[in-house]
Amino acid sequence: MSAPSKWPLPANGVRILTPAFMRAKLARHALARECYPTAMGFYPAARGHRMERERHDDNLLIYCVEGAGQAAAEGWAGSVRAGQVLLLPQGLAHHYEAHADDPWTIYWVHYQGSATAVFNQYLGYREDRPPVAAAGVSPPLIAHFRALLGAQRTGYDTRVFINAANQLRHLLTQVALDISTARAAGQQSFDLDAVQGLMLENIGQALDLDTLAAAARLSKYHFATKYKALTGYSPIKHFLHMKMEHACHLLDSTELSVKGVAAALGYDDPLYFSRLFSRTVGVSPRAYRRSVRV
Repeated sequence: MSAPSKWPLPANGVRILTPAFMRAKLARHALARECYPTAMGFYPAARGHRMERERHDDNLLIYCVEGAGQAAAEGWAGSVRAGQVLLLPQGLAHHYEAHADDPWTIYWVHYQGSATAVFNQYLGYREDRPPVAAAGVSPPLIAHFRALLGAQRTGYDTRVFINAANQLRHLLTQVALDISTARAAGQQSFDLDAVQGLMLENIGQALDLDTLAAAARLSKYHFATKYKALTGYSPIKHFLHMKMEHACHLLDSTELSVKGVAAALGYDDPLYFSRLFSRTVGVSPRAYRRSVRV
């Protein structure tokens, strides 16, 4: 049996289907058509829950918060445990079921839209990878699912479903963020927080790849490869972004001149700093300061 829930979950299951007329509205609406829910729900301790589909017209995301289940898709088969998400894209034949002795508690959402392939890619789905990823049992993510389920008992109010579509977009990006965080935490040989802490501590200095790799106790090649895999950026480029983000803060909150901001970030040449700022932020430091103070 599952241990008592740590999270304030509804006592009973919830299942919401988006009717055909509402799906048609969402598919046309500029604020919803890229990604919108077609069904969503919550199943607590779902003993006997089982599904098999040879063809599926929706995308499906299942988030397990307690217990466990099994799933199979396209030559892959494995377990789905608490803190894991299962992503089954449109058209993928699949099977899943709750564990007989420790049935899963899951939040789930079916979704469609013109940009769902982009969202699935952002979530990390690849045909050559298992469709399961660890996100952790995350209170913010649970809160997003709970907010999504707020569409029930509203009399199919269009505005509520448009709001649900945008809640879904936020939920999917939160899932991607939690997967990235969980992956970073699982890198025992690489403490990402410590490296980024070093960057922040030296925001006014110059740091090279050798110094950062040494802090991570990795070779330059392995450090740079792992850092980009976890963050999407090379370490030096990410450090530059941190510097420009801090430059924006100084321009917003102090009376420092552009030369003073440049010096505070370790740049002796204010023109070089201005070029880096413009390339990163999209406007010059002076234009940025004028824009936020108008």
